[in-house]
Amino acid sequence: MNMKIKKILNNSVVISLDEAEKEIIVMGKGIAYAKKVGDEITSEQITKKFILSPKNCPQRVLDLLSNITLDYVEIADNIIQYAKEKMTLDTQDSIYIALIDHIQASIERYKEGTFIRNKILWEIKNFYSEEFDIGLYGLKLINDRFNISMPEDEAGFIALHIASIRTNDNIQQTYKVTHFIQSITNIVKYYLNIEYDIGSLNYRRFVTHLRYFSIRLFSQPENDHEPLENELLDIIKDKYHQPYMCCLKISKFIKDKYNCTLDDNEILYLIIHIAKIAEDNKKMNK
Repeated sequence: MNMKIKKILNNSVVISLDEAEKEIIVMGKGIAYAKKVGDEITSEQITKKFILSPKNCPQRVLDLLSNITLDYVEIADNIIQYAKEKMTLDTQDSIYIALIDHIQASIERYKEGTFIRNKILWEIKNFYSEEFDIGLYGLKLINDRFNISMPEDEAGFIALHIASIRTNDNIQQTYKVTHFIQSITNIVKYYLNIEYDIGSLNYRRFVTHLRYFSIRLFSQPENDHEPLENELLDIIKDKYHQPYMCCLKISKFIKDKYNCTLDDNEILYLIIHIAKIAEDNKKMNK
């Protein structure tokens, strides 16, 4: 279906109307070259389309797209398509735009000598290993396309974007969740004086539990779990005294920082996870 140009943002980006007369952003190499408002563009010329809405396209985004090149669009699209091959993703137009924005800004900063180091790179590698592999794929695309040598820090940033898609959160929320997991795993590590076996099933389960717990914490601070029988928790406390004491430290941290009180259910789950982590550490040191 041919479309008519409603507004030209640059030679490769225009605003048009879809079949439902909704405004859409249309991208394609030289799609608006030597054209004017009212001229038609063919489907063969189109590389990518985005629905234009106040939510995903405020003026700042339109300004971004006015200065974008298709290289950034193609890289972002390739990264997301690759991610879809590796995992189940529900992508929205706003996600594409956020990733395009990030890639353009990162490359421009790198070329200017002001590249930002990723302070949670280790955590991203270990908490989001699948997403980090996708980030490495994206990093290679960027370095090959622009003949540069951006470090692994960028793969970590891309991984956070993919993680935010996977959990249906914005990038700021994903960053917040990652910091939370980092804080809790550090409390356990230093309280019990252990090293993690990051390849173990128990470590992965612990991180996954923390991830979903943090999402619940940030979206619904007040819990609504049914209370446990005190006898069950008392048995677990006695059996795993050190993990329980570690949980008390975690509970205080969460109360002080997030003003949330852990219920008995969450304490029980944490004790069991921490006990398994501690047991793994004993096996490693035998």
